[in-house]
Amino acid sequence: MLLRHIRYFLAVAEHRNFTRAAEALHVSQPTLSQQIRQLEEMLGTQLLDRSGRTVQLTDAGDAWMRYAKLALQDLDAGVRAILDVSELSRGNLRLAVTPTFTAYLVGPVIDRFYASHPGIAIDLHEITQDQIEAQLADDRLDIGIAFEPVHAAEIESQLLFQETLSLVVGRTHARASRRKALTAQDFAKESLVLLNRAFATRRYIDEYCTQQRVRPQVAIEANSISAIVEIVRHGQLATVLPDGIAREHPELLPVPLDPPLPVRTAVLLQRKDAYRTAASKAFVQVLMENIKR
Repeated sequence: MLLRHIRYFLAVAEHRNFTRAAEALHVSQPTLSQQIRQLEEMLGTQLLDRSGRTVQLTDAGDAWMRYAKLALQDLDAGVRAILDVSELSRGNLRLAVTPTFTAYLVGPVIDRFYASHPGIAIDLHEITQDQIEAQLADDRLDIGIAFEPVHAAEIESQLLFQETLSLVVGRTHARASRRKALTAQDFAKESLVLLNRAFATRRYIDEYCTQQRVRPQVAIEANSISAIVEIVRHGQLATVLPDGIAREHPELLPVPLDPPLPVRTAVLLQRKDAYRTAASKAFVQVLMENIKR
C-alpha cells in the first residue's frame, strides 16, 4: 500500500464523485479508478459503492476512512518534523483565533514573534471556536485561541487570561463621562450595535440579558468588529466588547455594568498528543510573555 492510495481514497470519500476527486488530485479519472481498485484488492474488501448517482462508502470503507485520516495526519506531521529546524530559520505556523482577539491581542504578539523569527511563515485565520476545534482535530491548525469551555474531546486547553466585557461608547456619546456603573435596566434603554449571533461574544450578551430579564435595543447587527468600532467611534450608538478593545482605541470608553457581564476565560487550544513544531512552541512562549506584561 502506498501513500497515494490513502490520499486517493480520502479524496473520493470527500467528494463522493470520481470525476471531482480526480480534478482535485490533478490525475485522470481512469488512473484514480485503477488506484482505488488496487487498494480494495490489497485490503480484500470493497470500500466504495459505485452503484448510485453518487459514490458512497461501504461499511468497511467508513470504518477504514477514520484510520486512513489518522495515518495521513501522522505522516504529514512527520514531514513537518523533518522540515522543522531547531534554530527556527524556517518553518510555518498555522494559527486561528476567534474574532475579538484580532482586535487587541494578535497584533502585538505576532509583531514580537515575527521580529524574533522572520523566517517563519504564519497562516492566520479568524474563525469561530467550533471551526477552530474542528480544524485542530483534523490537524489543519497548530494553535487556536478561544474560550472555555472546550467541546471537542481531542482538544486540550491552557489558561491564558480572563476577559471582561463592558458597554463601550464613543467620546461624544451621552454616557461617555459616566463613571457610575449602569444598571441592567438602563443598559436595556441604550441603542446598540452588536455582533451577530454567530459570535460567542453575542451569546454572552444575550445570556446576560436573559438572566437580567431585559431586552436589548439592537439597532444594528454586524459581523465585523472593525465596523462596530467605527460606528461607535463616530456616532451615538453603544456596543458591548472586551475591555481590551476599548484600551486599544483611545476614542472608545468602557462603561461598567451592574451587575457586570460574566467574565470569560481565554484559552490556548492544541490537539492532544499532536506533534508540537518548534514554531508553535516559540509562539506560545511569546504569547505567554506578552500576557504577563
